[in-house]
Amino acid sequence: MRLRSGIAVAVSLVVLVAIGVVGVLVNRSALRAADAVHRADSMALGTNNGTLAGQMQLLSAKELNDFAEANALNLGKGNVADRAKLAAFAGKSAFFGYGLALTTPRGEVLTTTRAGGLPEATDPGYATLHAGLRAGKPGFSSVMTVGGVALAAVAVPVLAGGVPVAVLIGYNQVAATQLQAFVARLSADTHLTTIVDAEGRVGATSDPRLIGTTIDPQLIAAAHEMRAADFVEYAVPDGTRMIAVVVPGMPGGWTYVRSQTVASFDGAVHRRSQTLDLAMIAMLLAGILGISVFAYRTMITRRRADEKFRALFQHAPDMVAVVDAEGLIASSSPSAAAVLGFEPGSLQGSSVFDVVHPQDRGPLMEQFHALVGKRDGLLRRETRMVTSDGRPRWFEFTASNQLHNPALTGVVINARDVTQNRIFQERLAHEARHDSLTGLPNRRRMRDALGETLTADGVAVLYVDLNGFKPVNDKYGHNAGDELLRQFAKRLSGAIRDQDVVSRVGGDEFVILMPGVADAASAEAMAHRVRAEAELPFEIGDELVSVGASVGVSLARADSDPEDALRAADQAMYAVKYDSRVAVAPARAGRHRAGA
Repeated sequence: MRLRSGIAVAVSLVVLVAIGVVGVLVNRSALRAADAVHRADSMALGTNNGTLAGQMQLLSAKELNDFAEANALNLGKGNVADRAKLAAFAGKSAFFGYGLALTTPRGEVLTTTRAGGLPEATDPGYATLHAGLRAGKPGFSSVMTVGGVALAAVAVPVLAGGVPVAVLIGYNQVAATQLQAFVARLSADTHLTTIVDAEGRVGATSDPRLIGTTIDPQLIAAAHEMRAADFVEYAVPDGTRMIAVVVPGMPGGWTYVRSQTVASFDGAVHRRSQTLDLAMIAMLLAGILGISVFAYRTMITRRRADEKFRALFQHAPDMVAVVDAEGLIASSSPSAAAVLGFEPGSLQGSSVFDVVHPQDRGPLMEQFHALVGKRDGLLRRETRMVTSDGRPRWFEFTASNQLHNPALTGVVINARDVTQNRIFQERLAHEARHDSLTGLPNRRRMRDALGETLTADGVAVLYVDLNGFKPVNDKYGHNAGDELLRQFAKRLSGAIRDQDVVSRVGGDEFVILMPGVADAASAEAMAHRVRAEAELPFEIGDELVSVGASVGVSLARADSDPEDALRAADQAMYAVKYDSRVAVAPARAGRHRAGA
């Protein structure tokens, strides 16, 4: 017996060890997969934030350019009128409240809104600004410090006859810019977000204390060598291992950097992996019970991982894309493909109309081509787009014609999924025209259907009122009465023809419309069928309840007044209440009566 037990224990231990080894290997594989997903998510987030920051820079340049194009400037040295225009512009500018200056193309100051506090023309921070202007683009300076205040400048050429005759420079205090406000909102305990100039000086950061300082030289060197966003791993002097998402390519050589310790970057994923390893070791010692616990924990962990993965896609930000004049996608945000279910990058170079629903494609193409012909034109509308699996979804989008903008040279499209809003609106529309208790069309829908039918054809109108419904309500309660009405509505729906319409118009009253019926015999046959359905017992809880029905019929010819036809059927029904026969009213006039 002891030997047999030992063998059983040994076999159990071998099995448990084998399961434990397999579990550890699976956990290591899951860790690698989670690391890959985490890195991809972090890179996508950094790229998106860097793109948004670059767009904010370009917006500031656009504000300068719009002012230069809209205002005739004298360009004389110290010109009072020019200074007044610059001061007024600075007072309402979203970006350049610190100050503005007009200079010659060689840098000689013509007019400025500030008597002092601006960088000297020889400041090396202007190098990238002049380089941008020479390339025919807006110029963006590096961070420059004057009197302890960190500044940055944006410049656009002032043209006369298409030739640059002056330079308009706007200055902002980097600690108070919209870019700094945007980056400050990205603040988190685990990482530091910074946007730095070509020399690595901080122009915007989630830690305002670092404005004007210089980031780690290793990051500066990496940014100079990079042509696309990537991870950079390095160590600080105290030996702490760091990792950063570096996104180069912003205007003026600026770069987006999101850095944190490797421990905090990997922490959540790796701590979970270590917890699973300890759990598996404990389960090995606990035996069969440990195996069960391990299976349960693994199942929960995988479910949470799946839920997290789905949530990343369900809560993706709005889609942003730039298309050319023919509708070909030049660039798109990472979410553009994910929201529609396509592989990242697979939409690049394809036509934006390929993902538009076929029924909406023609009108949208016409509106798009009209938009292309309008400088700074704007188009807003809702349309259906088709996901990779063929499902249509509603999107609200705004298209802005920026083909003339050298920074974009395309039509910028912002799209937001509004499918749920559309479904909600359609449900509200349905509920407004249907009875909430029975699901049948309500009085409003019935009147619309009656009016539409009478424009082209005659119709038989049956007005039905349940006999003995009130006693059921009084004896068994309103819930029983509601159940009786639902059952009777179901019976009526099964008794009518496919083209007929049955509706509940209030209380225990129903109306049946029979399009194309002009003879009393057909209407009477339907009336008798309705009475027969009403007289069959209704099963309400444990009780069988019997009621009856009074049916009034009106035969209305085409072009009859809908209210007259409905009123005639109603009056015929009330007549039946008194003589126990169905009354049939011919078109526009008297009523026939049949047995109730």
